[in-house]
Amino acid sequence: MDEYAYVVNVDAAVVRGDEYVVVERSGGETHAAGELAFPGGKVEPDVDANPIEATARREVREEVGVDVGDVAYVCSNAFVADDGTQCLNVVTRCEHESGDPTVREPGEVADAFWLSHDALLDHRDVPPYVAAYAEQVAASREHRQ
Repeated sequence: MDEYAYVVNVDAAVVRGDEYVVVERSGGETHAAGELAFPGGKVEPDVDANPIEATARREVREEVGVDVGDVAYVCSNAFVADDGTQCLNVVTRCEHESGDPTVREPGEVADAFWLSHDALLDHRDVPPYVAAYAEQVAASREHRQ
């Protein structure tokens, strides 16, 4: 059965106009320390209904203190973490409802702020996969309109 087991991670691209909530990952993180990313985290085992949406909402609230409205699936990919764990990453688009990003989990997040789409793509601390996710989020917004 373990051959089919994945850790499911959810990235929450919170959008407001042309801006995203972006976090700088804490220097103590084992994956992508110091890099910019969207808030996110693992699906917890006790979530029965809408686990992807529930995880996106929970992680955004816990990490940066922002509340979101609509949550929509954007894309997903599978990868193997540095420690050999098989992971499924799900990217969601979350419509900003209220709050400004502030660091609420300093062990995970060093900074939290709004960043425009173009500034995100041009930022030196944005890994290529996060830039690709941002492009897919932008495309999903265009298809929705």
